[in-house]
Amino acid sequence: MQTSYCLYGAGGHAKVIIEILEKSKKEIHCLYVDENYDSEIFEYKISGKSDIFEVRSLNWLIAIGNNSVRKKITESHFLSYGTAIDPSTNISKRARILEGTVIMPGVSVNSSTTIGKHIILNTNSSIDHDCQVSDFVHISPNATLCGGVFIGEGTHVGAGAVVIPGVRIGKWCTIGAGSVIIKDVPDFSTVVGNPGRIIKNENK
Repeated sequence: MQTSYCLYGAGGHAKVIIEILEKSKKEIHCLYVDENYDSEIFEYKISGKSDIFEVRSLNWLIAIGNNSVRKKITESHFLSYGTAIDPSTNISKRARILEGTVIMPGVSVNSSTTIGKHIILNTNSSIDHDCQVSDFVHISPNATLCGGVFIGEGTHVGAGAVVIPGVRIGKWCTIGAGSVIIKDVPDFSTVVGNPGRIIKNENK
């Protein structure tokens, strides 16, 4: 029997995930939000009833773009998580994709790369060989990670950014849209420009 999916969240990101699951011929049970709610997206019911957490046959996906919110939800709810991978993606058979991750249309993931938990690889992003992308990261549309790049937990790589081979980017960083990253970036940094320069560092 095919396992159903439930999405935690009901915004625009959820709409994209719904369409990925539909194309993959997955059953969608409902969408969940943290409040009383009586509506739907497309033909799918939105529920605020916490008893949905007791349905053991569900695979969950957190349909929320904010990286820190996704992490908080996993710490609050011990659920069974699936993945959503658009059929148009090009993913190496030697890549590893972990639970909770969503991979949007047109994404490429090349050989020997590890994509961690609860990650968003957004539309047409490119992840080359031997990269390591840590949990709760968001790689935005058309961003490129060249070979051997490391991305730390919770980092957001902006749309169209490029990270050159072998660079390490720390945890909970923000890489601005269109930036070109040519050297390592420490934890909690905000980087913009070409070449990328640190404009803020929140050393926590």
